[in-house]
Amino acid sequence: MARPVDSARAGPGVWAQGRAATTAGILLLISLTAFESMGVGTAMPAVVADLGGVGLYAWPFVLFLASAVFATAAGGRWCDTRGPRVPLVAAPVVFGAGLLVAGTATTAAQLLAGRVLQGLGAGVGGVAVYVLVAAVYPARLRPAVFGLISSAWVLPSLVGPPLAGFVTARFGWHWVFLGLLPVVAVAVLLVLPAARGTGPPPRSPDGSPVLAALGAAAGVAALSWALSDRGPLALLAGAGAVAVLVPALRRLLPRGTASVRPGVAAAVAARGLVAAAFFPVGAFLPLVLTATHGWSLAWAGLPLIVASLGWSGAAAWQGRHPERDRSALLRTGFATIAAGQLGLVPVAAGWLPGWCAVGFWGLSGLGMGIAFSAIAYLTLAHSTASDVGANSSAAQLLDQLTQATFVGIGGALLALLGSPVVAMPVLLLIVAVPAVLGAVTAGRTRVTPAP
Repeated sequence: MARPVDSARAGPGVWAQGRAATTAGILLLISLTAFESMGVGTAMPAVVADLGGVGLYAWPFVLFLASAVFATAAGGRWCDTRGPRVPLVAAPVVFGAGLLVAGTATTAAQLLAGRVLQGLGAGVGGVAVYVLVAAVYPARLRPAVFGLISSAWVLPSLVGPPLAGFVTARFGWHWVFLGLLPVVAVAVLLVLPAARGTGPPPRSPDGSPVLAALGAAAGVAALSWALSDRGPLALLAGAGAVAVLVPALRRLLPRGTASVRPGVAAAVAARGLVAAAFFPVGAFLPLVLTATHGWSLAWAGLPLIVASLGWSGAAAWQGRHPERDRSALLRTGFATIAAGQLGLVPVAAGWLPGWCAVGFWGLSGLGMGIAFSAIAYLTLAHSTASDVGANSSAAQLLDQLTQATFVGIGGALLALLGSPVVAMPVLLLIVAVPAVLGAVTAGRTRVTPAP
C-alpha cells in the first residue's frame, strides 16, 4: 500500500522560497508586540520610580490597552477597504515610534504618549497580519502559519520577563523599549515585498467604525479601571462602560456573536470564550502557589512555563495536520482547557499539593495550543476577501475585552472574599463556564465544504 501524502508537506511550505521572508517578518511583528506586553510589566517598577511614583503604575497598561482596542477595531476596516499593504508598514512604524518616545521619556506624559503609539501600532499590526495570511498562504498552510504565530507569543512569555529584568538592571529601563527598534526595522523589510503584492479587495465594506472603535476603547479602559477599584466612583464608571460598550460591540462584532450563531459569529465568539477561560487563570496562578502553598516567586512561574511549552507544542502538532476538522479540534481544545481548570480547583483550595498545578495547567496549555490556532483558521475560513479584516479585528477585540473583564473579576473576588484560598477556587469555577460553553458550541464553527 502506498504511503499517504502529508498534505501539510505537499507543495511549497511556509518556509519555501518566496514565503520564507514573509513568514519570518510575520513572526517578528508578533514577537515584538508579545515581548513588549510581557517585558514592560517587569520594568514598570523602575519606570514609575524614575518618572512619577506608584500613582502612575496602571496608566501605561490602561492606555496601551485602550489604544490597541481602538486600533484593532479601526484597523480591520482599514485593511478591508484599502488592503493590508499600507497597514502592514504603518503599524510597525508607529509601534517603533512609540518605542522611541517611551525609551527616551524624561516625563510621565512622554512615557504615556509612547505607550499610546505602541498600542495603536500593535492593534493595527495584529489585524494586518491576519489579512496578510489570508492573502498570501493557501488554506492548507494556514494551520502551520497559525502554529508558528502561537509560538511567537509563547517564546516572549518565557524569556520576556527575565530578559527585561536583566536589561533594566544592567542598562536601565529605557533599553527595554529602545532595544527593540532594530527588530522593528528588520520586520518591516521582511514583510514589505509581500505587502506590495496585496491590494484592496474587490468589494469594499460600507460605513466607518471609528465612533464605535472609540466607544469600545473608552469602554474597555473604563471597565478595566472599574473592576480594579471598589469605590462608588468605580461603580459609576463600570455602568458607563457597559452603556458605551454594548452599542459599540453591536457595531463591531458579526451579527449573532452573542448567540453563537453558526459561521463566523461562532468563530469570533469562540475567541472571546477561550480568552475568558485561559488568561485569567494564568494571571492569578502564581498567587495561588505563593499565598496558599508557600512557593517562592521563582518556582511559582513553573506551571506557566509548562503551559507555554504545551501551547507551543500543540500548536505545532495541529499545523502538521491540516486535514483534520478544525471544529472538532476546537471542541477538544476547549474540553482540555476545562479539564485542567477543574483539576486546579482542589489545588487552589489547598486540598491537593501545589505541584499538581504543573500538570493541570500544562494540560490547559495543550488545549489552548489546539483551540487558539483552530479559531484563527476558522475565522479566515468563514471570511471573504472584503471582510477578513473586520472579522479578524472582531475576534481580537473580543479577546481583549474578555481578558480585561475576567481578570478584573478575579481581582474583585480577591477584594470581596479576602483570601486566595477562598477566592481562587471560585474564579476557577467561573472561568470553567466559558470553556464548557466553547466545547458545547464548537460544532457551530464547522466550515461547510463547497458543493
